[in-house]
Amino acid sequence: MGPLLLTLATSAFGQTPPKDLAEASLEDLMSIKIETVYGASKHLQKVTQAPASVTIVTADEVRRYGYRTLGDVLRSVPGFYVTYDRNYAYAAVRGVGRTGDYNSRILLLVDGHRMNDDIYETASLGTEFPIDIDLVERIEIIRGPSSSIYGSSAFFAVVNIITKRGSLAQGLQVAAAAAGYNTGYTRVTYGGKFGRGWEVLLSGSFYDSHGQKRLYFKEFDTPETNHGIAQDCDHDKFVQAFANLSYRDLSLRAVYGLRDKGVPTASYDTVFNNSRLQTTDAAGYVDVGYAHKFPKQFDLIAHAYFDNYTYSGTYPYNNPSAADSQVNLNKDYGNGAWWGEEVKLSKPLFSKHRLTLGNEYRDNFRETQENFDADPYHVYLNDHRGSEVWALYAQDEYSIRKNLLLNAGVRYDHYSTFGGTANPRAGLIYSPRQETALKFLYGTAFRAPNAFETFYQSGDSMAPNPDLQPETIRTAEFVVEQYLGDHYRLSGSIFQNRIGHLIDQVTLPSGLLQFQNVNSVRAEGTELILERKWASGLDAQASYTYQRSVDQHTNRVLNNVPAHLVNVNLLVPLIPKRPTALTAGLDFHYISSRRTLAGNTAPGFVFTNLTLFSERLFKRFELSGSIYNLLDSRYGYPGGGEHLEDVIYQDGRNVRLKLAYTFGGHEK
Repeated sequence: MGPLLLTLATSAFGQTPPKDLAEASLEDLMSIKIETVYGASKHLQKVTQAPASVTIVTADEVRRYGYRTLGDVLRSVPGFYVTYDRNYAYAAVRGVGRTGDYNSRILLLVDGHRMNDDIYETASLGTEFPIDIDLVERIEIIRGPSSSIYGSSAFFAVVNIITKRGSLAQGLQVAAAAAGYNTGYTRVTYGGKFGRGWEVLLSGSFYDSHGQKRLYFKEFDTPETNHGIAQDCDHDKFVQAFANLSYRDLSLRAVYGLRDKGVPTASYDTVFNNSRLQTTDAAGYVDVGYAHKFPKQFDLIAHAYFDNYTYSGTYPYNNPSAADSQVNLNKDYGNGAWWGEEVKLSKPLFSKHRLTLGNEYRDNFRETQENFDADPYHVYLNDHRGSEVWALYAQDEYSIRKNLLLNAGVRYDHYSTFGGTANPRAGLIYSPRQETALKFLYGTAFRAPNAFETFYQSGDSMAPNPDLQPETIRTAEFVVEQYLGDHYRLSGSIFQNRIGHLIDQVTLPSGLLQFQNVNSVRAEGTELILERKWASGLDAQASYTYQRSVDQHTNRVLNNVPAHLVNVNLLVPLIPKRPTALTAGLDFHYISSRRTLAGNTAPGFVFTNLTLFSERLFKRFELSGSIYNLLDSRYGYPGGGEHLEDVIYQDGRNVRLKLAYTFGGHEK
């Protein structure tokens, strides 16, 4: 978890990832001092030189802490907190987590490919994320605005995922897992590095969970609604396919994921305890890239891509005109398709500058939203449209002195829907010593209103708003990073965000909901991180975040904002052997109370996971056992405007056993 000083970074296009940690000696591990990051500036640099506060999560940490989804990973990152409404996972960053927002204020990248769709701008974090977490080599979490190089949605943070390459696999691997709630998982992966520069990684994953058989919701506790018990309504199933092929400077990546999720909460005033209430998400893309370093000239990275995203929801409603309590099925549908390109040039100049120039173009040629009743057939929404966006950006990394660095950049984006916007970012980084960095950061960012917020309408619930304007944010941050020898890392930051034209749902006099640019928000806080590594192999990280977000019109603290976040991650070698044969990973979280939409309080809670992991006890076998919610805490998250539940309570203690076996190839 977090930057544990254990790996070197890989480029988002084509750089060879580091060897697995199990191959490194103790001396190698202890000699790795300062990590590198790619996503902060679109080129490789030390984290102490990046114009942002950065956390790195490695594949080794994903396995040893038993993380199952991207949401599990982000839950352990300083400044992040993740909620789950038993359908989707939602991430909030540094004190702002608006209910009803599908993570559109976080930019999600996979190998440099933008994952946010063109209908809802969703950054998928749960089982709907189309790539198996086992295929991730490292995750870079860059806090703060990054619209100066990434454009829209790089509002609070950028999450840059770098996937594994064929050279890390070298053979066929089969993985299987079984967990509580009648849950099963299977993955088959083949990878290898071949002659003349070829690398291939192919993988398929399957997941099926019946979910909780009986869930109790007190808001529905009446005889007519089964005394608040939803039965067999919590199922979750996905299928995923992944291909990563590269030949010298060329790469081809293809991704597809399909998830079906039962929704037990009876959201949007649907019929309670009806297993037909479910959502389906399908996402896929093909990305062709080229990366080449021209000696003594410049680095070139270019890629072109095609994406498709489909959402389908089935919502059962009572038919008030029918005497036999007939249920009508309402269908909600969204389909987005887009293609685009990006070209980036990077070149050192005059020994003190590193100049980066780039352009992006994206054609959202399909933005379809539909809503209708199936029987009798009645159409409420049938909206078909498209949009375009193009952008130019420039960034200069200027070494004013040997220990003083200025990183400054600006990007201009032009949208066919609302026009243009320019966003700068600057970071002054002073390093009085090699192990010390003082960062003074300032930047602006924007989030474009998406097609759902702008054009979605339903006769009895929502009204469109074609006059929506982009949200804006101005951020100032001071960061201190200190490495003490090979064993300690200290980090602290103070931040302030000022958000304008915040897009939020409001209720019109007619009773309809509508997205509008509403009041301004001031969010401020501090983060403290301490990491320690012992010669015995024991690793530890602790972080504390204080945050406060206030609506500047009402002077009230925003809902869904816990003031205090505490994370502790502890990796303990249980068998003193190098490489370590058996480790225990403890993942501890504390989240303080927060206000709900109804003005009540969702209680604070402690949440702990424990994973035992081994890749050495048996030849070619990798085995792990995890206990989630180890202390069986009762905890819940605030519901959204679509829920009758003010607080949605979560699962108790759950167990997972996972086994992977590698055929052929070399042993790790």
